[in-house]
Amino acid sequence: MAYWLLKSEPFKYSWEQLEKDKKTFWDGVRNYAARNNLRAMKKGDLAFFYHSNEGLAIVGIVEIVKEAYPDPTSSEVAWVAVDVAPVKKLKKEVTLATIKANKQLQNISLVKQSRLSVQPVSPKEWGIILSLAS
Repeated sequence: MAYWLLKSEPFKYSWEQLEKDKKTFWDGVRNYAARNNLRAMKKGDLAFFYHSNEGLAIVGIVEIVKEAYPDPTSSEVAWVAVDVAPVKKLKKEVTLATIKANKQLQNISLVKQSRLSVQPVSPKEWGIILSLAS
């Protein structure tokens, strides 16, 4: 199993909306590195759901329920989407400030490649963030 982080601006698509929808497709990615991360996702992988621009916090965990397929919002074959479903809302949101302040997370993509909308998360980083959320 691999771990990931998916960013969404809450005014466009929030954790609360995902909980209501029970499943959604993750589309609209137009960055090659982020696209490659989507392509690498496997069914059953888990991802943190991160509210970007406002909130700036990891708020929940999603599961990849369908692997990469052509993005329905693009006419170009280069772009892909995956389907995700909510697993659980975190007990305590983990803010970007908290992540930046944690020396063990200094190399996490969220800090090092802050503009990337789909990022890998190492198993060690995953565990640290889960401990910060409890």
